[in-house]
Amino acid sequence: MPHQDASRWDARYLQDARFASYTKARSFLVENASLLPSSGRALDIAMGLGGNAAFLLERGLDVIGVDISWVAMRQAKNRLPRLQAVLADLNHFHLPQGAFDLILNFYYLQRDLWPQFQPALRPGGMVVIETLTREMLAINPGIEPEYLLAPGELQRDFSSWHIMVYREGWAKLNTEHPRAVASLIARRP
Repeated sequence: MPHQDASRWDARYLQDARFASYTKARSFLVENASLLPSSGRALDIAMGLGGNAAFLLERGLDVIGVDISWVAMRQAKNRLPRLQAVLADLNHFHLPQGAFDLILNFYYLQRDLWPQFQPALRPGGMVVIETLTREMLAINPGIEPEYLLAPGELQRDFSSWHIMVYREGWAKLNTEHPRAVASLIARRP
């Protein structure tokens, strides 16, 4: 499966112009920039073409970006020489303890990574997560439900954290059509 995932994403980044918008930071991140640290080390999980990583680098953070796509990594690294790019399958990836001040997790849902977030963050560290919810099935019934959040799931799973921002519902993003998403910014307890 990881080889198939990598090949699929490599092909998308090479052939589909829609993914060019992934070189820009996600609006939820930009809208809440005042809450984020302006120094330290950040981890961008499934970073794609590095739009969020570029935003954090401009703010003064050191950024490690992880992705399964060689094409995405190469394009991001070419644009962002200071980026520390890691090619990895996140299904077999362990986060080091106490290494990060900020973890980003946009549009990649791997629930078994979430328990690693707290020990991977330094005291006062934060997570920023945004991903699709099951409401997306109303407009795209072909999405595998395992890759979609249940109503309230993100908020429940981070309820022991200090939740600074939470929203859930339809949002106009960097896409043609609105998307049903859950978005969270939380500080490590």
